[in-house]
Amino acid sequence: MAREFRLPDIGEGLTEAEIVSWLAAEGDQVEANQPIVEVETDKAVVEIPSPYAGVVHRHGGAEGQVIEVGAVLVVIAEEGETPESVGAAESVEAPEREAATVREREGTAVPQREAATVPTARSAVRALPVVRKLARDSGIDIETVTGTGPGRRVTREDVEAAIAAAGPAHAGVEAAPPASAAAARVGDERRAMSKLRRTIAANMSRSWAEAAHVTTFDEFDAGRLLDMRVALGERHGVEIPLEALIVKAVLPALDACPEMNATVDGDDLIVRAARDIGVAVDTPDGLLVAVTRDAAAVGLLELGAEVRRLIEGAKGRSLMPDELTGQTFTVSNIGAIGGGHGTPIIPPGNTAILSIGRAREKPVAVEGSVGIARLAPLSLSYDHRVIDGGLGRRFIDAVTESLEAPALLLADGA
Repeated sequence: MAREFRLPDIGEGLTEAEIVSWLAAEGDQVEANQPIVEVETDKAVVEIPSPYAGVVHRHGGAEGQVIEVGAVLVVIAEEGETPESVGAAESVEAPEREAATVREREGTAVPQREAATVPTARSAVRALPVVRKLARDSGIDIETVTGTGPGRRVTREDVEAAIAAAGPAHAGVEAAPPASAAAARVGDERRAMSKLRRTIAANMSRSWAEAAHVTTFDEFDAGRLLDMRVALGERHGVEIPLEALIVKAVLPALDACPEMNATVDGDDLIVRAARDIGVAVDTPDGLLVAVTRDAAAVGLLELGAEVRRLIEGAKGRSLMPDELTGQTFTVSNIGAIGGGHGTPIIPPGNTAILSIGRAREKPVAVEGSVGIARLAPLSLSYDHRVIDGGLGRRFIDAVTESLEAPALLLADGA
């Protein structure tokens, strides 16, 4: 008997995923646990295996299509079943089961007879029910939101970006209509943003709208730190990522300034006990933040190996969703791409982010004489709602102390 396999929740809070590529075509024989499809969630590309052995009878969507969690992803038939018998079984069961999934996700108890009376042409806008509910609950007129999904479908990220753009006082006020597509000029190229890019856009808009961003700048003498990195690499035969050294330098500063390792929840500040440090990674598809769990519990060499794994996995889009979410503080090595000072945006759910730029030789005054030092810029952005300038200054001073005296980073052993 043919069996439907519905898209599972493969990440915290996942509501939908985009089909990247089918690894098994319709008509292919597959084994249980054989990867059959690649899907893209908000940040990760994940292979999903078939839970059944059999023949792929029908794909639940085309490549590039976004489907909702709980919707039919694929139908697996037993060998020898005819398309006619499989189709008859699906036509009886699938519509009601999918409708029930949508109703459960929206938290409503709409009777089936009532649901059947809802006009299918209630709006020209294409959007999932859960996305319509988000817009409705947030006071956003979905008719005014420009869809960036396949076929101009309005996604959750589109609505979240509209909420952020409307600001905290948007209740009862419709979002401004988007610019008309007719405004494009001859020769312009329209490019659909990827799901990852749409997620980045929504997160940045949300963070900029919610947090009171303040950035403080400094620079430190990176000479000893860079020399130690080279020496450790030669001693142990492995390159230590600079990001691992930065994470180690941040940890004691977080102990001294716990508000930097926190999240705002309404009128409360939740100070995190964990030290799950996010590392920003520049990938061909866009910026990702990979998370080193419990960074304070491991030595520098082990941390370096983990950071290398996460960076490589992020660039290859092979990390799991839980490796790309949940950081309590974030570091960004913009020096890796030649950057200097910047104004990094605080990730949603965090209160601060630290970036380090490329070290360059500069003249410095040393005891009345002019010398040359390798100075690296630091940029610390923090949420001024909960962190004042004095605390921001003390935090960056504590980080600088560790970076300029790198022997302190080896106190727990390399």
